[in-house]
Amino acid sequence: MSACGNHDCSPNRLHERQRGTLQAVLGINAVMFLVIAVAAFYGRSTALLADSLDNLGDALTYGLSLYAVSRSPAVKAKVALFKGGLIFLAASGVSAQIIYKFFVPTIPVFEVMGVFSLLGLAANSLCLFLLQRHRREDVNMSSVWECSRNDIASNLSVFAAAGAVWITGSDWPDIAVALGLVWFLMRSALRVISAAMGGLHTAT
Repeated sequence: MSACGNHDCSPNRLHERQRGTLQAVLGINAVMFLVIAVAAFYGRSTALLADSLDNLGDALTYGLSLYAVSRSPAVKAKVALFKGGLIFLAASGVSAQIIYKFFVPTIPVFEVMGVFSLLGLAANSLCLFLLQRHRREDVNMSSVWECSRNDIASNLSVFAAAGAVWITGSDWPDIAVALGLVWFLMRSALRVISAAMGGLHTAT
């Protein structure tokens, strides 16, 4: 069943609704990437850095999704495939940072982690709410919703890590959560890529 409603199901109106939502979440994620990236470097948190890279990947993803809104199913599947690749690259970037932290250990500032993870949670919850009605419309919007759901898990994990850093006084909770986020991102990338490949097969 379409999410557009019984009285407004024309393709053009549906595409306009999708564009409006994507423009909103693109702006939110672009701003949050800049804010959280600065906080991550100031707070020396790998988990928070992973969170910011996730926002950057989402901003790029939403930009690509805007391009694909009114395109053919084959184009939408190709864009979704590229988005899966972006998620995979974000996971690889965090993995590199984790390896660096093993050689150059630093204790994160747990106050910064906690405050900015909650700020990110508020922003990403808004994005997920805006995207919820589009999640079953096509492979393009489904993959966008998947990215936004990942952000919620990331924010909650970073907040938990902040509490653990405060309790233990060590950087291991930060690294452990970052490792968990790498696994979560890799799993999401494979799921998006798999759905995109299925879409390409159906389109051809």
